[in-house]
Amino acid sequence: MLITKGDLLDQERKLERSGLAKHFTVVEIVSEKTEDTYRHILAKYNIAPPHFLMAGNSLPSDVLPVAAIGGHAVYIPHDITWVHETVAGDTHQPEQYTELAHIGLLPALVEELDRG
Repeated sequence: MLITKGDLLDQERKLERSGLAKHFTVVEIVSEKTEDTYRHILAKYNIAPPHFLMAGNSLPSDVLPVAAIGGHAVYIPHDITWVHETVAGDTHQPEQYTELAHIGLLPALVEELDRG
């Protein structure tokens, strides 16, 4: 499942151009990624938050809302991040999520979570 935010047509075009669309059975394009947004999507697909993992490079929209509803959140920082996608100061709790240096480490983390 891919959950992305932005203008519907713009995001659909980006996804098609990227060649990644074929790798997802579900694509949800939303205007904002909030706790309520994630709750709604998970309910729509009958997924319990503890069985959901979100990986992304935005603390305020990919990571913190998912952690807050009881899902697994993985923060993969990117060198270039929009200012509105950052969290200033110590307003977040790193113990709520896992931080990975790069996406290549994600499969091992998923396997570890599966075993646990």
